[in-house]
Amino acid sequence: MASPTPDSSLTFTDNDLEGIDLDPSDFGSSIPLKKVPNGDVFEASRAGDIDRLKYLLELGINVNARDQWDSVALYYACLAGHLDAARMLLESGAICSEHTFDGDRCHYAALNLKVRKLLKAFEARPPPLGPLQASMREIFMGCGENRAYLEQANNQFQISALSSTGGSNSYHFPPDVVFFVQGRPIEAHRVILSARSSYFKGKFETDWKDRKEVRFAREKLSYTALYSLIHFFYSDRLEIVVDDMEDLVRICKVCKCESLQRILEKELIHQKYAEYKALRDIDDSQKRFILQGISLPEEDRLPASLHRILQIALANSTREQNQDNSVEEMSSYASAMQISDFLDDLADVSVQVDKKIFRCHQVVLASRSEYFRARLSRMKGFHEGKFSLPVDTLPCLEEHDLSMEAFEKMIEYM
Repeated sequence: MASPTPDSSLTFTDNDLEGIDLDPSDFGSSIPLKKVPNGDVFEASRAGDIDRLKYLLELGINVNARDQWDSVALYYACLAGHLDAARMLLESGAICSEHTFDGDRCHYAALNLKVRKLLKAFEARPPPLGPLQASMREIFMGCGENRAYLEQANNQFQISALSSTGGSNSYHFPPDVVFFVQGRPIEAHRVILSARSSYFKGKFETDWKDRKEVRFAREKLSYTALYSLIHFFYSDRLEIVVDDMEDLVRICKVCKCESLQRILEKELIHQKYAEYKALRDIDDSQKRFILQGISLPEEDRLPASLHRILQIALANSTREQNQDNSVEEMSSYASAMQISDFLDDLADVSVQVDKKIFRCHQVVLASRSEYFRARLSRMKGFHEGKFSLPVDTLPCLEEHDLSMEAFEKMIEYM
């Protein structure tokens, strides 16, 4: 019997699967579709209840959470052959990546060819990111050394993070700190690391205050694990080979990333007993663990972390000035807005709107706005329309025809 025509929306082809003869009944569900109005995400996926599943996903449930039997919702949708439910879960960030425990189980359990093709189509693309996470990861990957390492890792371990960064078009915003681990660099931005880790924040306020480079002498510090953590700080997405997870747990402990540390410790125990049905001959250097930020408490995710820094910066942006101030008066005022002040907000640029000067962060403005990206790229430490200001004063941009309230709402949205 000829194979049914594959779904035209799926572009992935697998020569090994194309030759399989299937009975029309193979494309049905193992259990009939039914409604579970009070069911959780696992019950809705197993029943194929699209309406209930959509409702739960819109509430923001963790699509990659495991139940008491160590199974994810996608596993049940694949096992029951519910193509629409599986697609909805995948489009919401369910992980089916190759060489991961959850991905391996879903591929192995897929009821029919259509489900397997769907998994293969999504396997090549990483789970989606929110706009903030995507733009921040673009900034991280725009740093040449970071991208060079990930290209190497992608070739060696088939790590999928590279393919979702926009290719070689990633925007380059210069890092303000470079870490050297085992002689290899990781480029980063202070405000992002400080927002995500109290350890980094404390170091940038003290020992690393004026340092552009930080070299770690400890030979046991894993470059791969630290790179994965910093990449996670920018993107709320962690991808790491199982072999490096213990090193990452130790780094999380030092960096005071408690919620991530707890998840990794639990996953390490799970990986010890995990049965990879299709990967029995693959060692831990090839197996991967992928984590989405939604698995963390909301206060530990990237948006909440940056929002806290923003609120501190806004609280420090309270001084007002008269637009007709003389150069001397402006100089006196600006001396109070020096980089060394307000260490808790790590602002590196000020924006004057009407009678208020806002303390802001260049990397955030550049990542979220092409307009500010262009303005900042032309700014070489000067102050628009101002002269004879202190050298260590924050660079200042002026915005006209914009109210203070509108600008504040805009940066809160960023």
